[in-house]
Amino acid sequence: MLDKIGIAKRIAQEVRDGMYINLGIGIPTLVANYIPANIHVILQSENGLLGIGPFPTEDKVDPDLINAGKQTITMVPGSALFSSAESFGMIRSGKVDLTILGAMEVSENGDIANWKVPGKMVKGMGGAMDLVASAKNIIVAMQHCSKDGASKLLKKCSLPITGLQCVKRIVTDMAVVEVMKEGGFKLIERAPGISVEQIRNATEGRLTADANVPEMHF
Repeated sequence: MLDKIGIAKRIAQEVRDGMYINLGIGIPTLVANYIPANIHVILQSENGLLGIGPFPTEDKVDPDLINAGKQTITMVPGSALFSSAESFGMIRSGKVDLTILGAMEVSENGDIANWKVPGKMVKGMGGAMDLVASAKNIIVAMQHCSKDGASKLLKKCSLPITGLQCVKRIVTDMAVVEVMKEGGFKLIERAPGISVEQIRNATEGRLTADANVPEMHF
């Protein structure tokens, strides 16, 4: 199975030249380090930055320069800083081409739950609801199963919903899965060494697969 870096590397292959991209907290922030050199994209952070670069080396850390997840980051030439209000104006007006988010659950209809577990303290929704409502394309980075082995790709989400019918593609430690327009998951790629049967057993929601599902390549 893939580790977090493997998931980030595979998602980086989904990036296309010229995109404006928002990276959510967690695994998605790692994607910035693996965007191919021949691809030019603009990374946006909802706390007010357009033009995020890779994570800094120790000698380049600026404690005042952070992303929405409070991680220190770098800026690329031509970057812009602005207020959170302007940032959400960009998001809500549909200027973001791709949003990459973490999730706790995704349903076979493309619903996403990624902000709250009942009974546990959270700091708030953050920008997740605005992002899932406004982005042109949403890719989820997540573990296929919880720590106790329960599937996180479900028939129906059990946690509070962030957005309905919005997720297009999911990259997990086991697979690349697409949410079909008519509902249900379609297996696109397998993680190296993982069989289709293993992925079926780890997926509660309805899953279809072609006869020969290729392995991911990096």
